[in-house]
Amino acid sequence: MVHFSYLLYFSMGWGYEVNIYRLLSSQTHLCVLRAQPVGLQTTMESTVKKLEVTYNPINERNTFTNGDFITGQVTLEMGKDCQIESLFVKFKAKADVTWSETYGKTTVVYHSKEKFFTLKQYFIQSKDSKDGEYVQLVNRSSEYSSVVAPGVHVYPFQFPAQNVPSSFKGPHGKIVYSLEACLSRSMRPDKKESTTVTFVSKADLSDISALQTPQRMSMDKKMKVFTSGSLAMEVNLEKSGFLQGEGIKVVSFIKNGSSREIKPKYCIYRKQSFFAKGRRKVHTKELIKEEGSPIPQKVSQTVTQVIAIPHDAEPSILNCNIIKAEYRLKVYLDIKFASDPAIKFDIVILRASQGSAGLPPSYSAAAGLGPEAFGNSAPAPWNPAPSSGNPAPSSGNPAPPAWNPTPPAWNPTPPAWNPAPPPGTQAPPQPSSVSSPLPPSYGTHQLYPSPNDFSQKKF
Repeated sequence: MVHFSYLLYFSMGWGYEVNIYRLLSSQTHLCVLRAQPVGLQTTMESTVKKLEVTYNPINERNTFTNGDFITGQVTLEMGKDCQIESLFVKFKAKADVTWSETYGKTTVVYHSKEKFFTLKQYFIQSKDSKDGEYVQLVNRSSEYSSVVAPGVHVYPFQFPAQNVPSSFKGPHGKIVYSLEACLSRSMRPDKKESTTVTFVSKADLSDISALQTPQRMSMDKKMKVFTSGSLAMEVNLEKSGFLQGEGIKVVSFIKNGSSREIKPKYCIYRKQSFFAKGRRKVHTKELIKEEGSPIPQKVSQTVTQVIAIPHDAEPSILNCNIIKAEYRLKVYLDIKFASDPAIKFDIVILRASQGSAGLPPSYSAAAGLGPEAFGNSAPAPWNPAPSSGNPAPSSGNPAPPAWNPTPPAWNPTPPAWNPAPPPGTQAPPQPSSVSSPLPPSYGTHQLYPSPNDFSQKKF
């Protein structure tokens, strides 16, 4: 007969329970020691009740672009007095690529990442804190007491949107912007909370002549086997850079000297390329297919076709080393029982300014494409080879602008900086009028130990 008998229970100083059991049988006597943590997690949760990071949207799309400022707040709710080593919020952007390939019985994982920037604002900073090579500190003058009293504390922050690629998510890679709050205490694991931010590079074509330059390509083909004669085609585009929702005006001069009727066709397709360890993974997808009227044999004709770019087409990404999102326009002639001659153009699709959706197509110089959409260089070729290795981001990041500027006129008034008090607490009285739409000074934050006390407790 085998049974367990409970022998001893006691508690250790580091928050562990120790239970000792003896396994009794006619042949075996075995003591089993089992240790498990108790009370430690409960103690932590009772001290730090909530850590949250939120930001304030500035438009209906909930997106940010070059020149915007991302404002928000870190909310910290404490259950009792606590000594904090550091509390900060971090705004970062990075690209990440991963895929695997199987060679026989061997599977190889290809992975690469690229960091664009990391901006960090401390509210409470330890003297021993060290920041990495790519970290740029902002608002260092914001200082709060390292001993935090019970209640809800709100710490406002502000970051400038950087000049980097748009947010992106593909089958083998992504470009992510995120805000992360981190709380550090002595002999405790760090507590972190994060949220993602959608960034879209600003479209501004006014200073990029390459994307405004007309394009022209031509081809000739002599027919064989089932079709006799020859074909000639010349295709013209007014430019190569287009906004979401804009129409591409395609003018083609087609000389059908063959013995068959032909039909001009058009296709816009997207090409996504992912680079890692000297390898490339490619995905293509057709977005639009259209066709024109048939052209009889032995007839020459000028054909004009307007192809509208979808409003939700993802902007081109040309300024990332490990992810490329590119577009091509293909114009080809459909011929029965023969290969179809084709001409391909590289085109660039950029984000349309808010409110431009639904406007009629524009065939003249498009407003709104600028150098910031492509970094500091001209657009990359269709299949640029990735540079050897992934170069580190330049350490010479420009200094950030003044941190408390007057928000642009189109920015909505940020929400009140005092969050709702915890359940069961009387809401603090609100002023009868707002004297200024600007957020409060970065040197103050709000505390909710009681409904009538909004000042930070001094230690």
